[in-house]
Amino acid sequence: MSVSWSLPFEEKISPHGIQKLVSEDAYKEFHNKTVNSYRNFWANVALELEWFKPWEKVLDETNPPFYRWFVGGELNASYLCLDRHVKTWRKNKIALIWEGEPMKDGKPVEVKRLTYYDLYREVNRVAYLFKKRYNLKRGDTVGIYLPMIPELPIVMLAAARLGVVFSVVFSGFSADALAERMNDADAKLLITADGVWRRGKILDLKSIADEALKKTNKISKVLVIRRAGNQVNLQQGRDELFDDVINEIPYNATVEPESVRSEDPLYILYTSGTTGKPKGQVHDVGGYMTLLHATMKWIFDIRDTDVYWCTADIGWVTGHSYVVFGPLMEGATGIMYEGALDFPQPDRWSSIIERYGVNIFYTSPTAIRGWMKNGEEWVKKHDTSTVRLMHSVGEPINPEAWRWLFRLVGRESVPFGSTWWMTETGGILISHTPGLLMVPMKPGTNGFPIPGVKAEVVDENGNAQKEGQRGYLIIRNPWPGMPLTIHKDPQKFVQVYFSKFSGAFYTGDYAVRDKDGYFWVLGRADEVIKVAGHRLGTYELESALIQHRAVAEAAVVGVPDEVKGEVPVAFVILRQGFKPGEELRKELREWVRGKVGPVASLKDVLFVSKLPKTRSAKIMRRVVQAVAVGKPVGDVTTLEDEASVEEVKRAYSQLQEELKG
Repeated sequence: MSVSWSLPFEEKISPHGIQKLVSEDAYKEFHNKTVNSYRNFWANVALELEWFKPWEKVLDETNPPFYRWFVGGELNASYLCLDRHVKTWRKNKIALIWEGEPMKDGKPVEVKRLTYYDLYREVNRVAYLFKKRYNLKRGDTVGIYLPMIPELPIVMLAAARLGVVFSVVFSGFSADALAERMNDADAKLLITADGVWRRGKILDLKSIADEALKKTNKISKVLVIRRAGNQVNLQQGRDELFDDVINEIPYNATVEPESVRSEDPLYILYTSGTTGKPKGQVHDVGGYMTLLHATMKWIFDIRDTDVYWCTADIGWVTGHSYVVFGPLMEGATGIMYEGALDFPQPDRWSSIIERYGVNIFYTSPTAIRGWMKNGEEWVKKHDTSTVRLMHSVGEPINPEAWRWLFRLVGRESVPFGSTWWMTETGGILISHTPGLLMVPMKPGTNGFPIPGVKAEVVDENGNAQKEGQRGYLIIRNPWPGMPLTIHKDPQKFVQVYFSKFSGAFYTGDYAVRDKDGYFWVLGRADEVIKVAGHRLGTYELESALIQHRAVAEAAVVGVPDEVKGEVPVAFVILRQGFKPGEELRKELREWVRGKVGPVASLKDVLFVSKLPKTRSAKIMRRVVQAVAVGKPVGDVTTLEDEASVEEVKRAYSQLQEELKG
């Protein structure tokens, strides 16, 4: 059945000072032209890059869905990010400002500033090391298991310089997760670190890597970067300290960037679902870099005077695209921060904005909601007036969280968008585009598809849904930056993304398109509770709860019910100044019924002070679900704070005791 969406479509906000403001109809007309001739459109975008050899064919469509962009063209991602800048005045421009987590007397203990020339020299030295000492060559794969330290982008760019494929594994993953990914990627070399700072403590990264290496026979060499200074074991003949071997490389060592084909793989990044082995998304060079070039200009309106901060970890695709390759390709000054955004106090993020005069701020809705619960004073104590543009990423943003950041940091005037994309898409596909054409904002919307991309909302049969009707989000046409395949499993690539709707890319997300053509992505289509035949997205219920003045965060899951099949249970974190109690519980139940409808009647509301999250700050709904239904929690090695799992269990047990009484 079709489900209508209930967000206030009529609420439009026009940012001040944006000269490129146009009507929705004018944008649609422009967008339609780019979609109708998307091959030529993307070819003109790609021409703005520096190619070693021009392409012979814009798009090879002979074997769909295995599309190949700019076939015959040759280029190099490392060259685009470094060499072309050091030939210009940007040579001595700051490329990267890195801040470590430790603080003393209210100031960061470690800050490093690397110019484009600094970065160029370090990348060349590491590339020289890879080539001469480890005999890495074009087509080989290296594994990277590093925290947010400058060496992480350096080794990525060094690998790209040689045409060596890299596979980054998030430093919060377990030994099993690391081993599984390294085995699948056929990595020859693993680059890791002794440890990583996290909330004032040192996590022994090397010991986790050692456990993983017991389960793989593919990696013969391990390079260990000194970060935390903790004691580590080095296996003779396999492990080497980075400091020892890099010091043997001349400071002025250079390696000519390899001329790689546009359709050659740049990296493999693994996505993991609730079931099945992780899927290795293989991204190319030419199409990927073209999409990043376009989105950095259109969505972030990047300028040479900007200080840009994407708060994502490089272990995820957002970090690959919008911490490393995107900003460096455009010659930007980027911020890279090692630790937790609320450590040692909730104003760490706002102090970083003030300290470096951040102009462009890209963060997650989960982070914003986390800041909300601590109160406004942590933001107001810092000057964040340098921010001129903001975007969110990672999941749908609740309108209340949008309004909070828009008011406190955006000064109710700057463009603030919610970007939609996935590991699979390579870069942003749906977003406001203030660097190109700006239309009025609506709290919580993703905006329009970017130029050259045709997105649709369809029903089960692939037919376009009416305005305001929820359906499946699909992409109708190929785009630069899309994956080449799933590593070692092309059949799964077809099955997962191209079998549900013929000829279209299935995103796995629910979405709705409003009367003005704006897209609202509602979260994963598999995160659905079926109540008496009605399919309710967990995001719909969570969004309603977040709009209540007392609620900072919420996670909603379904529990079995003999009559209705499933009923929703909400786990709620309250804002400062509110206390849990039966009266508030009843109020929240009525609030959600009023916002979503009688079918959305919450069975229970449980008050907790934290929710189980991954180290990338996403709520682990499967953990909440398992606790709610009394099933084993499973692997929680990526949780930010494992104690929060116990707290969810405790809260649910307490409510059960109350009900018994």
